[in-house]
Amino acid sequence: MQKVNHMLIMLLICSLLQFPAGNQTVAGLDKTAQGECKMDQSGTDRENHPYVGMWVTKDGYIRHELLPDGRYDEARGSRKSAYQGRYCIEGDHIEYLDDTGFTADGDFRDGILYHAGMILYREE
Repeated sequence: MQKVNHMLIMLLICSLLQFPAGNQTVAGLDKTAQGECKMDQSGTDRENHPYVGMWVTKDGYIRHELLPDGRYDEARGSRKSAYQGRYCIEGDHIEYLDDTGFTADGDFRDGILYHAGMILYREE
């Protein structure tokens, strides 16, 4: 229930673009004093973030490009830009909010992204 509430709060914050005061910047994202994740408007800290870049499944069918500006673009097979939206990284955890309002999350462990039952590897 707490995870659902957190996702609803994130969705509301991102969709309304209302960012409360009392923020700190952590690894290219802003985190409010209440612990909610919001996108860093400048994007400057994201340029060199270790998770920014292309992540692909072993068969190459699904490709997540995590862009330095806090946006992502997911391709599936020959369908480019199948899903697009924002992402937020806190430590090794990533949360996605696509442009249709769908939310998902994942975790980076040992150089691998585990997301929604998929395993994605950094593209070299």
